[in-house]
Amino acid sequence: MARTIVGLEINEACVRAVELSRGKRPALIAAGEVPLPPGAAKDSEVLDTDAVAMAVTQLWSQAGIKGKEVVVGVANRRILVREHSTPAIRPDLMRAALPFDVQDLLPVPPEQAVLDFYPIAESEGQVHGLLVAAVSETIEGLISALNRARIRTAAVDFIPFGLARVAKLVAPEQTVAVVAIGEHTTNFIIAQDGIPRFARIIPLDLGLDAAVDLTEQPVEAVPEQLPHARRAVDAAPADTAAPAVADLIGRVRTTLSFHASRPGASPVSAVFLTGAGVGAPGLLQLASATVGAPVFTVDVNSLAAAGRGTPPPGRFAASLVTTLGIILGEER
Repeated sequence: MARTIVGLEINEACVRAVELSRGKRPALIAAGEVPLPPGAAKDSEVLDTDAVAMAVTQLWSQAGIKGKEVVVGVANRRILVREHSTPAIRPDLMRAALPFDVQDLLPVPPEQAVLDFYPIAESEGQVHGLLVAAVSETIEGLISALNRARIRTAAVDFIPFGLARVAKLVAPEQTVAVVAIGEHTTNFIIAQDGIPRFARIIPLDLGLDAAVDLTEQPVEAVPEQLPHARRAVDAAPADTAAPAVADLIGRVRTTLSFHASRPGASPVSAVFLTGAGVGAPGLLQLASATVGAPVFTVDVNSLAAAGRGTPPPGRFAASLVTTLGIILGEER
């Protein structure tokens, strides 16, 4: 087994990677990101294979990443996520039957899709969970670009599922929402003790040139049961939030209300915000005032100790949470 594990994410703005050591106390060995030229990729979809491969090669060199095998995180508006129930049969038979069970739900024929099913509960002979379906062409494009950079794809994971593992670490045994505000896409998960209950992908560009560094944010004490988070405090008042920020927080609030209205839904006890856009002026104040639950921020430094060098700084540390999430639990 390799001594480290690498998570990789490709979005419209950049390629980003995190390398963790394996063992009982995994440490952040290396991390970095390299910007992509316009039009090279669009949130997990490679449009220019050569440009992405070159950026990946540059990233490995600049960040000092040693591992040549990666887990790739994906999330975009073309990925279907919905609740699904299937007969409780052997896992291998369930996987074999899945394309036939869900063919009427897919936007493409089953042979053109990559399917995953996350089982959550079982009752009355049925397994209930979340179905994730991605277009095969998207996944093949990612793998092809990485192959050109001489990087092997060990697995592909859905980014919100990685955020559910972050939720397990920051708030075990609780039902919480984790919202990763990215350059052009926001990933949203509600998880109960780390088990995904509801996922949503929100395509929205916040204009991150206006975002501020999280290191400039004031920090309040947090409850002892949340040692990996910081209570959200924003020096900028809520009325300074840009229209796109207000739109995003409105969608987050609506999603939380939708979840709360579902039969048997557990109340969300906290909302954890992260990602490159979490420092946008007024965002934290607006979220704290309107989402109806305590709001915290979390970054990669609170999730993994620095193994060498200095810890990643503010906004970059927040942007790495999605990349780290896809390998949490895989480092042992």
